[in-house]
Amino acid sequence: MPGTNDPIYSSEKKGRLTSLFSFFKNPKEQVAMEESKNVSSSEKVNTLVQQSDLISRDLSWLKFNDRVLDQAINDERNLFDRLKFLAITSSNLDEFFTIRVGSLYNYLDFGKERLDYSGLREIPFRKVLMKELHDFVRRQNDCYRDQLLPLFAEHGFRIVGLEEMDSEEKQVVEEYFERTVYPMLTPMLFDYTHAFPVLLAKVLVFAVITQVKGTTSEEDRKLSFVQIPMNLPRFYAFEREHELLFLPIESIIRAHVHKLYRNVDIVSTNLFRIIRNGDFSLEESDDIEADFIDEIKQKIKGRRLGRVVQVSIEPDTNPDLLNLIKKRWEIDDYNVFPIEGLIDYTSFWSIIKHPEFKDQIPPIHPPVPPLGMERERIPDIFEVMRERDILLHHPYNNFEPVLQLLEQAAEDPKVLSIKLTIYRLAKNSRVTEALLHAAENGKHVAVLFEVKARFDEENNIKEAQRLQKAGCFVIYGIGLLKTHTKLLLIVRNEGNRVLRYAHLSSGNYNEDTSRLYTDTGLLTSNEEYTHDISEFFNVITGHSIPSEYQNLITAPRYMRIKLIELIQQEAENAKAGLKSGICIKINSLEDRDTILELYKASGAGVPIRLIVRGMCCLRPKRKGLSENITVRSLVGDFLEHSRIFYFHRNGDPVVYGGSADAMVRSFDKRIESLFKLVDPRVRQEAIHILYYSLQDNVNSYEMQEDGTYIKCEIEDGREPLNVHKAFYNVTLDQVMATNIFEDVKTEEPEQESEQEGTNTELESLNS
Repeated sequence: MPGTNDPIYSSEKKGRLTSLFSFFKNPKEQVAMEESKNVSSSEKVNTLVQQSDLISRDLSWLKFNDRVLDQAINDERNLFDRLKFLAITSSNLDEFFTIRVGSLYNYLDFGKERLDYSGLREIPFRKVLMKELHDFVRRQNDCYRDQLLPLFAEHGFRIVGLEEMDSEEKQVVEEYFERTVYPMLTPMLFDYTHAFPVLLAKVLVFAVITQVKGTTSEEDRKLSFVQIPMNLPRFYAFEREHELLFLPIESIIRAHVHKLYRNVDIVSTNLFRIIRNGDFSLEESDDIEADFIDEIKQKIKGRRLGRVVQVSIEPDTNPDLLNLIKKRWEIDDYNVFPIEGLIDYTSFWSIIKHPEFKDQIPPIHPPVPPLGMERERIPDIFEVMRERDILLHHPYNNFEPVLQLLEQAAEDPKVLSIKLTIYRLAKNSRVTEALLHAAENGKHVAVLFEVKARFDEENNIKEAQRLQKAGCFVIYGIGLLKTHTKLLLIVRNEGNRVLRYAHLSSGNYNEDTSRLYTDTGLLTSNEEYTHDISEFFNVITGHSIPSEYQNLITAPRYMRIKLIELIQQEAENAKAGLKSGICIKINSLEDRDTILELYKASGAGVPIRLIVRGMCCLRPKRKGLSENITVRSLVGDFLEHSRIFYFHRNGDPVVYGGSADAMVRSFDKRIESLFKLVDPRVRQEAIHILYYSLQDNVNSYEMQEDGTYIKCEIEDGREPLNVHKAFYNVTLDQVMATNIFEDVKTEEPEQESEQEGTNTELESLNS
């Protein structure tokens, strides 16, 4: 791994920091030298990117984070709302560097080849990607400095430096430092006798250069690092008569750092923050209960030592220091991001959540009962589920019916067993508590707990072990596959018969995120569903291969094949002069095979309406390729997380909901399921969700052929339609009157395009 071994230095160099800076050697050839040999001109690279029929997954994701940043720029939003979105862009970016940039460096560091959808190989693609990331960070900084910071004072607070404190306040700060901060700080020296310290990712770090007191000789300089503990508050708050002052913790430490270095002079103190590669894979193991869990724990620890892929620095960072850490971590200027303002905008959460601003946070609309229920909590959830299928649309409908189903099942003496898949849980989860109660009450509880859920591995292992100790049957995932499907099955003895009740969903069993994410879930006792789910649990907990499901499409075995068949059927209908249409709402569209089939269907005259929140590798509106395809993205108050697949079938539509996106990982590397909506009213509710999503003119962005997005404007004569508000007031009459493709006519297939062969040409140009 780059940067894990310190070089050997001659004895005459000891103690000389200038020599340390200049003599530090790279164990590998400089990445910049590689790029000078391999990278094409900027103009040629841009041409390659635009000619490709597919859009880079990573570049498309950056466009999504741009749309999130657009919410922070929007001056019609409340200031604290805007700060929230800026913080979200920062946490999104941290994860992107950790996983996606980390994944790219897995190719670069180990000499593996990679051809991006953009048509670029790994080295030229790195240059394009990192330039885009620098542009994005500049826009973040501009948003903070020029648009948000000037508004702080009129909202009753400011972020200040120590120089703005009066003498009494400075005394309070000094006492706080001495009492609380100073005991927690640990200087870590780096020289010829001290190894380079392991610095944690996503932690603010001071690099401090010191020298012998009273001298100006560079030969006696030393370098050390001081990490700011993550359990220290990011800001120290002062109350004045009409405002709150927030003093950053780094300002406090910088002003008092000399107390850590007695009888030496401080030459410079520079703040920075690093992100490490956190993209890891797991090896198969025969002993799933021991080796597998231990390996996951080791991989989690390994994230702390992953190669550095990004460094955020202050603009005036000491150039010798910067040169040293670039060589030490084998990075270059592409990996270094100057931040003019606060380093780490996720820190704004501590201001947003300050009790003083509680009244300034926009209120969240209270949830409304689903159309299939008169109220959210009812005396007997089983009775309602026996009468009808119920579609839940969160957060507009509460998650309470799902929690009630679990809690009632845990206490009900008639319930025999509960089976559940878990991907992510809330803190202090009511789901876990219900399952524990069920086990205590003697019920058979089987839980497939996905311990590979990224960044939730430790919490999931802990919660799974709690359940296991209580007597639950716990399965820790299925080998290298992630169990991403969301299914719940309850078996109940009702005297003369045994009935099964089920919940199928697009979202996690997490009551916290259910208030922030838009998801759909189905409550049902329909025997076709419950039989399918029973079969599915037998597959994932035992050794069974079902011949066919009635209402489920599952991955990794069948999902891509079935969806492509449905797309092809629409193309055949269009060619035959029948009504056709495809409308899909998902988080991400990346699977090449699915995209190519959508291109073919577009060429056959099928109108295709895609609602893709995040990355979209399909290029819409290209002449001769995708003229009948539109792509829009919804970004607003809630995170769009529901997945709905609609196929028109000449006026007899089939609609699926579920947990899967159209991605390689969903089709090939995850246990996923989509469920057909068979109840006419439930199916129509899902169609209405698609219809409103297509009509929204407040949160919507339209994707262009070049991969950029344009904000949808409210046309003359039209009222604003904000789906994140409108779904609270939906009526059954509105739902039943919806028809997505009612007036759409099929078109004659286009002639073959000269675009054919473009990808081969791009590949040859990059070889």
